[in-house]
Amino acid sequence: MGTRKLQAVIDSMAASDGAGVKLRRSLGSRPNQRFDPFLMLDEFFSDDPNDYLAGFPSHPHRGFETVTYMLDGRMRHEDVFGNRGDLGPGDAQWMTAGRGIIHSEMPQQAEGRMRGFQLWINLPAREKMKPAAWRDIPSRDIPTVALENGGELRVIAGAFEQAGVVTAGPVRGLSTEPMYYDVRLRAGTSLVIPTPAGHNAFMYVYEGAATVGEDARHLPFRSAGLFTPGESVRVTAGEAGVKLLFLAGKPIGEPVVQYGPFVMNTPQEIMQAIDDYNAGRLAVAG
Repeated sequence: MGTRKLQAVIDSMAASDGAGVKLRRSLGSRPNQRFDPFLMLDEFFSDDPNDYLAGFPSHPHRGFETVTYMLDGRMRHEDVFGNRGDLGPGDAQWMTAGRGIIHSEMPQQAEGRMRGFQLWINLPAREKMKPAAWRDIPSRDIPTVALENGGELRVIAGAFEQAGVVTAGPVRGLSTEPMYYDVRLRAGTSLVIPTPAGHNAFMYVYEGAATVGEDARHLPFRSAGLFTPGESVRVTAGEAGVKLLFLAGKPIGEPVVQYGPFVMNTPQEIMQAIDDYNAGRLAVAG
C-alpha cells in the first residue's frame, strides 16, 4: 500500500460544551465527520478564565472511551464510583465509559492558560456494556522519543519504532489497537510514521502547519487531516515548525447511533441508556 495520502481535511469549528467551556471541534463536528473508531476530537485553549472556569459538571457517558490530554493548566476528574484524579501539564486520562459512568471535569485554577484535548473512541458492541474503568497517566509515565531530525514524539498509546528501537506507550492491549502520539518537529524537517495497514489514521495540527502524505498536501493550523489506507504517513513541518497529534486505530465497522453522551449501535439501545440514566441505573458498580 505504501505511503498514505491526505483524503480529507476537517477544519475545526468554534463550539462550547459542559457549562459553557469554549473549544474547537474538528472530528465529530458533524455526524458524518467521524473516522472509525474515532468519534470526536476537541481542543480547548484559552488564557481567559471566563472561557473555561465553568468546566464540565457532572454528566453521563455510555458505550465509548474518552481520552483527555493536557498541555497546560489543571483539571480534576471525579466520578460516582469514588475515583478522583488531577490532570496537570503533560498528563493524560483514559476513561472507558462502558455500560455507564457519571463524572465531572472541573478546572483547578482561577487564572492562566488552560489547554488540552479530549478524544472520543468508539467501543465494539461486545464491549459497550462492560464495567466502566478509569486511569490517570502522569506525564512521567509517557515516554518521549528524541527524533533523529531533532524533534520529539510522545507515545501515549501504541508503540513507535526508530532505528530498531521500539518505544511503547502506557496504553496497550485495547481492541481498537489505538496509536496516540504528540509529535513536535522543527522547521522543514520530516518524519515517516509507520502504521498498521488496516488502521484508520488522522492528524490534528495544534501549532504551525505541515505538508503531509505521499503527495505533500498542506494541512493547516487547527485542522484534522484524514488519510487513505497505507503503511506509513509522511509529515514535513512548515517554516515555523509544527506540533500535532497523530492518531490511528483499528476500525470497528459497526453502526453508530449517538445521542449526546451515549454512543450505541441501535436507537433502541439509546432509549435504554436514557431510561437507565433517568432511573439511576446507568452507573452501577460491579
